[in-house]
Amino acid sequence: MKTIYLDCGMGAAGDMLTAALLELLPDKDAFIKEMNSLGIPDVCITKEASVKCGITGTHISVKIGGVEEFEDSHEHEHEHGHHHHHDEPHDDGHHHNHEHPHHHSGMHDIEHIIETLKISDKVKKDVLGVYQLIAEAESVAHGVPVIDIHFHEVGTMDAIADITAVCLLMEKLAPQQVVVSPVHVGSGQVTCAHGILPVPAPATAYILRDVPIYGGSVKGELCTPTGAALLKYFAKSFGDMPVMKIEAIGYGMGKKDFEAANCVRALLGETSDQQDRVVELHCNVDDMTAEEIGFAMSSLFEAGALDVFTVPIGMKKSRPGTLLCVLCREQARESIVNALFKYTTTIGIREIACNRYVLARTIDTITTPYGDVRRKNAEGYGVTRSKYEYDDLAKIASEKGLSIEEVRELLKKIT
Repeated sequence: MKTIYLDCGMGAAGDMLTAALLELLPDKDAFIKEMNSLGIPDVCITKEASVKCGITGTHISVKIGGVEEFEDSHEHEHEHGHHHHHDEPHDDGHHHNHEHPHHHSGMHDIEHIIETLKISDKVKKDVLGVYQLIAEAESVAHGVPVIDIHFHEVGTMDAIADITAVCLLMEKLAPQQVVVSPVHVGSGQVTCAHGILPVPAPATAYILRDVPIYGGSVKGELCTPTGAALLKYFAKSFGDMPVMKIEAIGYGMGKKDFEAANCVRALLGETSDQQDRVVELHCNVDDMTAEEIGFAMSSLFEAGALDVFTVPIGMKKSRPGTLLCVLCREQARESIVNALFKYTTTIGIREIACNRYVLARTIDTITTPYGDVRRKNAEGYGVTRSKYEYDDLAKIASEKGLSIEEVRELLKKIT
């Protein structure tokens, strides 16, 4: 299985993740050229070699109107929420309050900019998904609705460039899974226009809920909201590096120097089989109708469940009941718990942490005389399996007046 492992032992920022993933590409210059042709307003991206603790990597510079606005990857940076404008610390140790016109962009403006970019629909969806995580975090931090969150104009262009670059790189690299190390967030405090905030900053801390994080002796903000949101969005799991055969290694460098190499390391390679951790949540109900249980199951899938199933059980006083079981990733635990309480009548939920062994899954689309048919493929542990998507089979069967089995036989003859 094609895997990217991100080592965030010195945190993560958007430009550092961009640089680390860029180093995994064979033609780095072509990617920079492509980024500068996407149409992000006033943005120019460049790359340069950078050395930290004897390790050579890449540093990404994003200039807006010819000016590199945020000169330090590890200071509270791009996502300035509603009335949230920071004094930017520079490498000289002093804080400089940049005087910029106070133009702001809301999520609607962000969406409009993204829709105009020359990128695929998938990348647009990913960029907006990452931005939604940031907006929700800023909403909680500032106590205002998401629709009222505004981003400072200059910082917005910088963040759009970083987020778009990472999403585009993920599309080009096409990993089947992304695994991320526990995230070093730094320690101490960061100074902003509102005063002094703890590290991790409130928005970053909110985004990294259910993610393994740690502090340490490094003073300052090591993980930015952009970096946190990108990790949360793309990571399939967080933890130790899996057993993998490494094919390429990339180092994305920050600007500042620390005792440890200030970088994100990306490792691209193959893992033969797949294992991850999931949470199994259980509850018993004996006072819900079949229709209500069906609606609850659909709602749980919408909340992020990997699987939902029921088991008939006998309960107290000889009542027949239903055991409702939900599988989800650890980072989706909170939303699933909330959904269980909202859509079922349970007053208690049990949790079991499980190791899961799964086959690597891919989906391809086959063009046939009857229309496109999706085929789901799975492999691993010495096993290979394929099956056609039921909805596509049912559509053809309905249109042609055939049975599902007859459609399968027709497809076998032409594929």
